[in-house]
Amino acid sequence: MSGFPRTAAVVGVGSTEITRNSGVAVDVLAARAVRAAIADAGMTVADVDAIIDYQVGDSISAVALARLLGIDEFGWVEDVWGGGQHTASILGRAAMLVDSGAAEVVVVYRALNGRTGKRMGQTTVGLSDEAHFYAQYGLAGPPQLFALSAQRFLHDRGMGADDLAAVAIRMRTHALANPGALMREPLDRAAYDASPWVAEPLRRLDCCQETDGACAIVVTSAERARSGAHPPVTIRAVVRGGGPGSSIQDRATDVSALFSRYIADRLWKSAGMTHRDIDLAQLYDAYTWVVLGQLEDFGFAGHGGSGDLIRGGDGVPVNTNGGLLSEGYVHGFNNVVEAVRQLRHEAGDRQVPDAATALVTGFSGSFGSAAVLARADA
Repeated sequence: MSGFPRTAAVVGVGSTEITRNSGVAVDVLAARAVRAAIADAGMTVADVDAIIDYQVGDSISAVALARLLGIDEFGWVEDVWGGGQHTASILGRAAMLVDSGAAEVVVVYRALNGRTGKRMGQTTVGLSDEAHFYAQYGLAGPPQLFALSAQRFLHDRGMGADDLAAVAIRMRTHALANPGALMREPLDRAAYDASPWVAEPLRRLDCCQETDGACAIVVTSAERARSGAHPPVTIRAVVRGGGPGSSIQDRATDVSALFSRYIADRLWKSAGMTHRDIDLAQLYDAYTWVVLGQLEDFGFAGHGGSGDLIRGGDGVPVNTNGGLLSEGYVHGFNNVVEAVRQLRHEAGDRQVPDAATALVTGFSGSFGSAAVLARADA
């Protein structure tokens, strides 16, 4: 498998404050983040000829945003339906537009009032055909579904609360150095154990936060990026896929199998790299246990060794912004923005020294996506 042509690069990033109450409509959030990203790229709205977002009916459409920005002649506009599985693969869509020549400057954004507006549990109405079979047993939403998967994951590895707590505490430790993180109170094991159950073995602190916020990036050709204000960050590889499991409980052969089990080999082959070449990993952390699973699937830790890796703190830096667990939940796209800032060496007190490569991932159970980003000079 060959990787991306590596002719597309991220040249601008923008984000709003992450809060529990933005006080504004989601279109305002989207416009603020996109304008910030365009300005960061040293461009104007007139340079943009493609806009893409992903959402689950909880955000402003790409066409509506184009009008709000004052773009009179639309180029490529696209609303990708779905959740965290698109966090990394949407980078591939942007890169393919640039690589193909269909667009020269692509804006990608995710905006949501996920706390004060439409919350994740309210994005759909009624039960799917499959959900009718398991909802009656109390599997009413994602935390209950993924608690079952977590239980099996921990059982198979002889792991437990110590390992889940290690992830929550590590993410909070990183958030302490991030002035934009929502959760910046120090977290110790006693506080973790005092956190109420959501669905055993997941406590409240094992689950990501519901927040309001928006993030955006600007993608253009690597050639044009070389004249930009910041070191360009090349989109080196993007893989999307998965198999049955975890989020389809009634059909899973292994409910603990995450998307990363299915796509890790393809990603490394496409990137021409291994996990040893990665300087930081921004892993979709909707729940603590999925961080452990991804670390093992992508090769950073052996089977059952991910908890020790997180506790030791000497492995690959994971979610340097505090992740979705502590910075906040912009449906994973804030982890992508953090990766770009790290690779541009603009992350302040939390900067990973000499960071040149980053893994970013998107999660939706057994289906998801992953991308490798790299400084163009790496």
